[in-house]
Amino acid sequence: MNQQKGRDYRELVKQRSPKSKTVLMCFKAFLVGGLICSIGQVVQFIGTSALNLSEEDVAAFTAIVMVFLGATLTGIGIYDKIGSFAGAGSVVPITGFANSIVAPAMEHKPEGYVMGVGAKLFSLAGPVLVYGISSSILVGLLALIFP
Repeated sequence: MNQQKGRDYRELVKQRSPKSKTVLMCFKAFLVGGLICSIGQVVQFIGTSALNLSEEDVAAFTAIVMVFLGATLTGIGIYDKIGSFAGAGSVVPITGFANSIVAPAMEHKPEGYVMGVGAKLFSLAGPVLVYGISSSILVGLLALIFP
């Protein structure tokens, strides 16, 4: 009798469980992740060809631009839509890192840019990350202005 109940229960679970869309989800993740990486390659090409950056400098330039794009797209609400479509395809590249820092802070936007967004950037991402990124941008701008 218990074996019959066990089989009935497994059948009921099988009928009620949503069908897995693993193949479609993997395709979407591959497509969007590949597109993000292709954009990174274009940024790298621009740094190498148009800006004549060294190999070391172009790597930093590419990372900075991709983090900036990820943070900007998160701030204007586009990256969340990309993430809901692509899943891990949007989380794994470096733009996903920027999204993970900016998205929680944007939830506190009604509290103001300083006490809401700014304070949450420091508490959520960690002072080291925010300070490191902010100071690297500042130093980069100073190096550009005063060669």
